[in-house]
Amino acid sequence: MKKSLEEINAIRKKMRNELDLRINDNPSCRERHILVCNGTGCTSSKSPKIMERLNELIKEKNIDNVRVVRTGCFGLCSKGPIIIVRPEDTFYSLVKIEDCDEIINSHIIEGKIVDRLLCKDISVGKVNKLDELPFYKKQKRIVLKNCGVIDPENIDEYIAFDGYKALEKVITSMSQDEVIDEISKSGLRGRGGAGFPTGKKWSFVKVEPDGQKYVVCNADEGDPGAFMDRSVLEGDPHTILEAMTIAGYAVGANQGYIYVRAEYPIAVKRLEIAIKQAREYGLLGKGIFGTDFDFDIDIRLGAGAFVCGEETALLESIEGKRGQPRLKPPYPAHSGLWGCPTLINNVETYANITQIILNGAEWYSSIGTETSKGTKVFALGGNVNNVGLVEVPMGTTLREIIFDIGGGIPNKREFKAAQTGGPSGGCIPKQYLDTQIDYESLKSIGSMMGSGGLIVMDDTKCMVNIAKFYLEFTVSESCGKCTPCRIGTKRMLEILTKICDGLGTEEDIERLNDLAKGIVKSSVCGLGQTAPNPVLSTMKYFMDEYLEHVNDHKCRAKECKSLTQIVIDPEKCKGCDLCKKACPVGAISGEKAQVHTINQEKCIKCRSCLQTCPFKAIN
Repeated sequence: MKKSLEEINAIRKKMRNELDLRINDNPSCRERHILVCNGTGCTSSKSPKIMERLNELIKEKNIDNVRVVRTGCFGLCSKGPIIIVRPEDTFYSLVKIEDCDEIINSHIIEGKIVDRLLCKDISVGKVNKLDELPFYKKQKRIVLKNCGVIDPENIDEYIAFDGYKALEKVITSMSQDEVIDEISKSGLRGRGGAGFPTGKKWSFVKVEPDGQKYVVCNADEGDPGAFMDRSVLEGDPHTILEAMTIAGYAVGANQGYIYVRAEYPIAVKRLEIAIKQAREYGLLGKGIFGTDFDFDIDIRLGAGAFVCGEETALLESIEGKRGQPRLKPPYPAHSGLWGCPTLINNVETYANITQIILNGAEWYSSIGTETSKGTKVFALGGNVNNVGLVEVPMGTTLREIIFDIGGGIPNKREFKAAQTGGPSGGCIPKQYLDTQIDYESLKSIGSMMGSGGLIVMDDTKCMVNIAKFYLEFTVSESCGKCTPCRIGTKRMLEILTKICDGLGTEEDIERLNDLAKGIVKSSVCGLGQTAPNPVLSTMKYFMDEYLEHVNDHKCRAKECKSLTQIVIDPEKCKGCDLCKKACPVGAISGEKAQVHTINQEKCIKCRSCLQTCPFKAIN
């Protein structure tokens, strides 16, 4: 049923009192809430089943004043499934279905914390509360403010934490120009790649003549290892709907589209639920808050093409065409969807909007650096102890993210490089660990912010092979529209493969460099123009590894199979036959209880024998 402004405010007041324990250690209410992460990572580890079991036990034991709540991602994905009991703020990690009985019996009924399930941090050991974890201490949550706090499928919980209050303020007391001016003064820049000023982009659409205009959310997150936008959509979908509606008001649009990849089923489901709820409450549709402003949002599913992350290719896909970039100009602000002025921002950009409107541009611009304001969300992955979702103020250093928040490198290995910006970014070596994370700083060392993937690599990684990996992705995802990207990247991959196979020459390295620079200059869209970045950055900082591959036929990380040999140490071999049985191609020979040998011509370097030898005789 459509709600009036008074009814929305009444829901906010009632629910805020009811949910005070979510953010207050000493709430007035007597309830306990058991928050269970239902993001993709924890869901894959059966967190919905954990919720079911907890509810069963509460019903069986007739326990009052305890509520089991589905939430979005808490961020510390490597410790999932995660359960937090409020108001105590007790943080349980790696929870299994069979642990539910102990949580209910011990913690809820007897008031005793289940010590063995407490989260264990690499530096401080066991911790009782979320705020005690080093992972969270240097973070500042703006984009992820509601993730892990509210039930993303309950609009009333979103409203309780000031949801749709920014929209109310905008529609009832601000002009279009005032909204755009506030966003401009905040210094917010697009979080999807190049970092274009958001307020300026909005103003370009607003000044176009009145008529049909569109607002689009780019949720086509395709970078390997990136899951920032997905987590926001799963944990706080209403914040995107509210921000897009504010954008629609500011630029004069009445229709929005969220372009999200179909392989994000949880995000799609929660968006569908949120849109339905917002329409029922009158927060989308005709006459929002009793005014003459109309705005609605629909979902469009992408098939997973990486190129559709490029804004004009995305527009082509929404129109039902093959996803290929358009030549620019004209830019979407002038001629976008079906030739109409169109505003496009990504999920993370929109997720900042409501907080800027509620707290003011001055508050937001006080966070970050001179040219890069606010916070940035990173999907922290690779060779790091605390894999997960991180939100930090702009200007935080790589060292702080990787070692203070990320908990450092596992197995006491050495840090070697970090890759930011996905396949379009560059590899940053150890000497730049103290580089501040902002748009200009990353660009100056050959990388880029991108959408926010941050992959950490230890000293077991071959940087030539890393460049090859990212280029393989780019080649397979090229739309093929322009020759430099379609053919040039393929030629680069052929050279890299040749080098990794031990067949390269120094002339090949020179050709690789020339090709990369040519593709940067001549590709049609930003994806083609940035595709050579992993190659150029690894050549800049790790040229010694390229030269080792071509001159010494050596891969120091032993990742390039053609440059390695697997051999059996005759001093250690006991002839147990385990390696022989494990070899899938019959490359190992030798009688039982006698020293075995490996036929190098047959060996495919699968390393099965390495994993099965109990005597460590194989190297």
